[in-house]
Amino acid sequence: MKASRLAATGAVAATAVGAVIGLSSPAFAHVSVQAEGAAAKGGYAVVDFKVPNERDNASTTKLEVNFPTDHPLASVMPEPMAGWKIEVTKSKLAKPLELHGEQITEAVSKVTWTAATKDSGIQPGYFEKFPVSIGALPENADELVFKAIQTYSNKEVVRWIEVQEDGAEEPETPAPVLALSAASEDGHHGSTAAEEADAKTENAAATTEADAGDSSDTTARVLGVVGIVVGALGVAYGVLAGRRRSDA
Repeated sequence: MKASRLAATGAVAATAVGAVIGLSSPAFAHVSVQAEGAAAKGGYAVVDFKVPNERDNASTTKLEVNFPTDHPLASVMPEPMAGWKIEVTKSKLAKPLELHGEQITEAVSKVTWTAATKDSGIQPGYFEKFPVSIGALPENADELVFKAIQTYSNKEVVRWIEVQEDGAEEPETPAPVLALSAASEDGHHGSTAAEEADAKTENAAATTEADAGDSSDTTARVLGVVGIVVGALGVAYGVLAGRRRSDA
């Protein structure tokens, strides 16, 4: 009798603990955003929107990411992805931005990825990353909130748009949040897209020059060896010709 009571008590306790964990734990997985490296204030960064497929009987066929309007980004460039059609939507700015000395009157407000075919979406049990280059990051904010909408092949729509409140539990469908780091002490915010392009060009030129130098050195060495061989053959021929004359 005691054993059965203990077993029953244990079962009830386990059920209660499971219920508490289930109620208090956040969603198993959700759309999130993370920088590839640093996302420093005032600089540029490449960020990945990570999208898991949480359904067993449907694939993710569409992702819409809305960019913050309180801190508009003048430069937004998604990376091409096989199997996905990408649409970039721009909107007029209430207050123009300045980028590299130019006035920017509109900025990207939304990027939409749509599966090119019914088989090219995110299948059950998988996730995918959607890379985007963004900048310049605001200097007067600690984070950026991106509201995302995920659509499944069965027409189900999940809106990841809830903003986390200070001191509150994580909402059921939280919006992706990108944390911004402080700029370095020397004021360097990270390289711009133009600077990165220039650096790649310089590196390519340096590599070409180095290859050309190596090629020239190799050619000179080969010609030197050929000259030595030819010279040695000439000497040997001269000696042999001398011996033939002596014998004659």
